[in-house]
Amino acid sequence: MDNVFAHKLRVRYYEVDCNGSVKPAAIFNFMQDAAASHVRQLDLSVADLGKKNLTWVISRFHLRLLHYPRGNDRITIHTWPSTKDGLFSCREYTIRDEDGKVIALATSSWAAVNITTRRPVRLKDHLRDFPLKSERAIEDDFPSLPRPGRIDGEQSFQVRRSDLDINRHVNNAVYVDWALETVPPSIAEKYRLAEIEVSFRGEALYGDNVVCSCEVFPVSAEEVECLHQLVNEIDGKELTRFRSFWRLLVDRQKAAA
Repeated sequence: MDNVFAHKLRVRYYEVDCNGSVKPAAIFNFMQDAAASHVRQLDLSVADLGKKNLTWVISRFHLRLLHYPRGNDRITIHTWPSTKDGLFSCREYTIRDEDGKVIALATSSWAAVNITTRRPVRLKDHLRDFPLKSERAIEDDFPSLPRPGRIDGEQSFQVRRSDLDINRHVNNAVYVDWALETVPPSIAEKYRLAEIEVSFRGEALYGDNVVCSCEVFPVSAEEVECLHQLVNEIDGKELTRFRSFWRLLVDRQKAAA
């Protein structure tokens, strides 16, 4: 496939949950790793951008989970940049199992940020040209996500050193882990995450306290929608908004499928 990078991996057992299915945060790490390998091939890695006092950051993410791989399963992530316009470049993902069946789709928006000012720069003025494939894995113009109106679940987390990435702020997959942890047990135990949209709005640094809140909306007998917000407890700055969709599990065995 022209302009598409293939990243193969095996799901490790420490990347699955108590039902034996891969953790959503692990899938975000898989996609981040695939993107990092691809931009390294394009000479646009974090190290390459660092020579210009720039780095990559994620602005938006939209993941749709069709089937959950299990421990020791082999999967292949195909990823490609689809747009490069102004301050942002969209990157797409399809994830397939060993038989070639699509098990997940995702689209994301990335910016190149000046390390000193922490502000995005115009891509065409600062980065070399790179090949695009215009096909989107998920059609999404990334409209603003709503924030929770009430609190049905809330937890606080203190940023540890192990939560930080190469940019020295909390890694995007950690935000996902925290947001999903706020879903009430009555939902998390009977439903499974089917889709999640993320809007990254600010940085959390070592030692910060992050408050994660969640509002639950029953959509039908089989579907639930949740709105999530992560806020820095110290200064009240909003860090991230999420919208997640959950589907009912018929029985315990289905959770492991």
